[in-house]
Amino acid sequence: MPGGVAALILLLGGCGQAPQSTGGIVSTNPCADAMLVELVPDDRIAAISHYSADPMATSIPIETARRFRTTAGTAEEVIALDPDLVVASSFTQASTREAYRRAGLDVLYLDSPTTIAGSKAQVAELAEAVGAPAAGDALIARIDAAVAAARPPAEPPVAALVWIGGNLVSGSGTLLSEMLDRAGFRDAAADYGLRFTGYLPAEHVVADPPRVMLVPDAPGRSASARAVQLRGRVLSHMGARVEQAHFPRHLVNCGGPVIVEAMTRLAAIRREIR
Repeated sequence: MPGGVAALILLLGGCGQAPQSTGGIVSTNPCADAMLVELVPDDRIAAISHYSADPMATSIPIETARRFRTTAGTAEEVIALDPDLVVASSFTQASTREAYRRAGLDVLYLDSPTTIAGSKAQVAELAEAVGAPAAGDALIARIDAAVAAARPPAEPPVAALVWIGGNLVSGSGTLLSEMLDRAGFRDAAADYGLRFTGYLPAEHVVADPPRVMLVPDAPGRSASARAVQLRGRVLSHMGARVEQAHFPRHLVNCGGPVIVEAMTRLAAIRREIR
């Protein structure tokens, strides 16, 4: 065990019980969580991001997340676990990176791909880092198959707006935007001057509605669900020809294996639009 790790554990011991050293892989990146559970056996994953245990942030099923320890991602917590590999976000703070370096940890920093090709390259990179290139190849093949199967009909693309929650929408220049294109849609966020994720007042949509609105919430009592219902009622009252289709919240955040489910869902929605 590196000296820095041992010193840190001794320090933590004065404040309470330190986490038991685990080895294995620790992920503080929720999108990496989604890939890791596809690439390696459970017993190689020492901990995943706490975001994956949050129904509003996860990209993996909650029942899958519950199989693993979660970490808040603090340097102290991760270092005390003494992992063989840390998979973190490229947005990790410099101070945390320095703590990892001083502890002698092997860390892989992953960014957030904005294209399907970039996501596949990331799958291959992570698979290589965890010694599972064959599993990576298999996942990439599944992604390619899902994209091919979602090939749209030879018709003009359908304007679609993806609501993340409340009045927050997913805009152009994102991985999800490319997935929409591949499934026969056109990301309508640009019609409202939005790029990437942004806030879109309901009145703008009412004034110039898209053909399809993809919504994350089933009817319910949450603020997000109420916003969905209100927009639907207003558009229906105005006679606007807008269809709302359920697009689960967990399909919005990440790539990798999420692409497979997202493309399958988008293709099913597109087949229903006339």
